[in-house]
Amino acid sequence: MTNLTVTQTSLDPEQGAVGARRRPSIAARISAMGQSRIGALLLLVATLAAIVWANVSLASYGTFWQTHLMAGVGDLHLEFTLHALVNDALMAVFFFTVGLEVRREFAIGELTSWSRALVPVAAAIAGLVAPALLFVLIARGSGNEQAWGLVISTDTAFLVGALALIGPRVPGRLRVFLLALAVVDDIGALSIIALVYTEHFTPLPLLIAAAGLVGVYLTRYLRSRRGPVYVSLAIVVWLAFLASGVHPTLAGVAIALLVPVYRPNRSDVERALELARTFRQSPNTEYARAAANSLRESISINERLQSAYAPYVAYVILPLFALANAGVVLNPEVLAGAAGSTLTWGIVVGLVVGKLLGVFGSSALLRRLKLGELGAGLTLDRVLGGAAVCGIGFTISLFIVDLAIDDELAQNEARVGVLAASVIAFVLATIIFRISDAVRPDDDSGMTLARPVDPVRDHVLGDSYAPFTIVEYGDFQCGFCLKASGSILEVRGVLGDRLRYVWRHAPLVQIHPNALAAAEASEAAAAQGRFFDFARALLDDQDNQRPSDIIRIADDLGLDLDQFEKDLISAEVAGRVRDDMLDAEAMSITAVPTLFINGRRHVGPYDARSLLRALTTAGDTPVAE
Repeated sequence: MTNLTVTQTSLDPEQGAVGARRRPSIAARISAMGQSRIGALLLLVATLAAIVWANVSLASYGTFWQTHLMAGVGDLHLEFTLHALVNDALMAVFFFTVGLEVRREFAIGELTSWSRALVPVAAAIAGLVAPALLFVLIARGSGNEQAWGLVISTDTAFLVGALALIGPRVPGRLRVFLLALAVVDDIGALSIIALVYTEHFTPLPLLIAAAGLVGVYLTRYLRSRRGPVYVSLAIVVWLAFLASGVHPTLAGVAIALLVPVYRPNRSDVERALELARTFRQSPNTEYARAAANSLRESISINERLQSAYAPYVAYVILPLFALANAGVVLNPEVLAGAAGSTLTWGIVVGLVVGKLLGVFGSSALLRRLKLGELGAGLTLDRVLGGAAVCGIGFTISLFIVDLAIDDELAQNEARVGVLAASVIAFVLATIIFRISDAVRPDDDSGMTLARPVDPVRDHVLGDSYAPFTIVEYGDFQCGFCLKASGSILEVRGVLGDRLRYVWRHAPLVQIHPNALAAAEASEAAAAQGRFFDFARALLDDQDNQRPSDIIRIADDLGLDLDQFEKDLISAEVAGRVRDDMLDAEAMSITAVPTLFINGRRHVGPYDARSLLRALTTAGDTPVAE
């Protein structure tokens, strides 16, 4: 049987240095930026282009986006403007991807556990309420108090892009926190659009939409040709929402929430591998199609759709939306009017100050009351910077302008407020992050164990309260980790129960493709009390860590295989490994094994003699939580 496990060794540092001196091409530089940064930059460019276009020729800008289009057959036709095509149809795809992310986070992501989700959920709710209250307080008497929905939502696309551009040195934990917050924020914004800004409501078409949504749910049970069925039903549901008066973009969210999401299970992965082997032995069209279909079906349709649509949303739909909606005239008269407008100031204060107070204030309060955990490396100063970024309320804020305000002059003032608030929030966040990084000297970065040893949470070999501690951040496909663990066991032979050995996960996924799956498998074994036995088996046989090998090890150890396979694809197991990886990122761990001796990072050889010497000269172990 062909072994498909691929294990690479780490790059030679000298070769890496030579490669670093080569000047990368423009294409390589763009690729290295990542989708988030490129999408945010395109959104910014489209915004600037819209402003320039509107100020150079407002008539042509308005005429272009009011171009009428018609589609239909015979007496059945649909007429709409180019602006409506972008806002009602293309933005439905954007909200569809938002709904996919919401569905994923609640099914297998950061929001599966209430204890993990408490702080970001509370911060999101406070970040919805505080801006709205400030807006109403400032804008009361202006006749535009109903536009409070403009200030409630954070622009997720700009948030991710801004974090990539100006975020702290180790943004991983902050990124997870803000994305979880953004999911709840989006739910609130979408609910408000549906409940508050729907003017003409006709219930009958929603019965058709409900039937279509039932069809969307049942489509998961079809064995093949699900794609065309999903598309056909999505069009029916969208048209029904449009006819009902409920904004049709919400159809995208409703459909996305019914799309199944799950982690790949062993049987599907094994079948895909078997078909790939068959195709390799007998390459033909039939086997190629079967292998490709099996590989695709092993991943949930939710994640496949996110991957497929994300580039179109980031590179086409959101820039087009900005181009169609950000065209605000910025002449002296308009700016003077905006400067004296309570509507404009309500938006600026609501987004910049309201988001800052709501997100940061609730997070700090929960931490003070010890009702939630922010995680290693996520300090309050970084939460403050993240709260400032949340003041960028671009996309949905501009989207709600047309829904909440009828007067064209007031719409212009509102757009000025949204743009001004987004710029101020970006600059404020940049300043906070730069100060935050400056007060943390690089020379001590990652030298102290970020998360103290917790006997309840951690995998501890030995007495949980022993006076000496070695914490290893390791990778089950790393040969050096095998050597390090052997040295640590030798040290335990000398010190006995005076030493506790703690393993935490830091899989090098770019080098060892099976390391992440192996880490999750060890956590599934830990649920049955066999973590270190399973870990030793993985370290001893690093070239055989396919799904079938994982099950074989579990069977050899006498584990309950049905329960093991359920745990293997659970959100709890994935979250546990991800937590360790985020801790490793917070401490700038880029190579394994990385050892911490009595809470301080060990630098130097990790043979048994060196470790014994380091243990006896190190300070006291951190107090376990």
